[in-house]
Amino acid sequence: MTLDPFTTAGLVGLSGALLGIGLFGIVTRRNFILLLVAIEIAINAAVLNFVYFAAFASNPSSGLNGQSAAIVVIGLAATEIAVGLAIVLALNRIRGSINVTEATALKL
Repeated sequence: MTLDPFTTAGLVGLSGALLGIGLFGIVTRRNFILLLVAIEIAINAAVLNFVYFAAFASNPSSGLNGQSAAIVVIGLAATEIAVGLAIVLALNRIRGSINVTEATALKL
């Protein structure tokens, strides 16, 4: 598959924009739910790069290409969200709030 430079700049630019939005959200958010969403946006930027560079340097004989690596990353991201939501529920049950600044410890 041949990719023209305009597609290359657009896809890498989109991935960079997603990473920038995700990092901005990670730095500025104080709510755990919004923090998890920002982390997911940053992970999706990495997944987009995996798929794009697999299409850019496609080798049919290679076993692990960008799409299969992207599937693994999406599975890990789903696991991260499940663990993160469990922490949010525990924090809400103990503290009564999901504010990041109040989450110094999850002790009873």
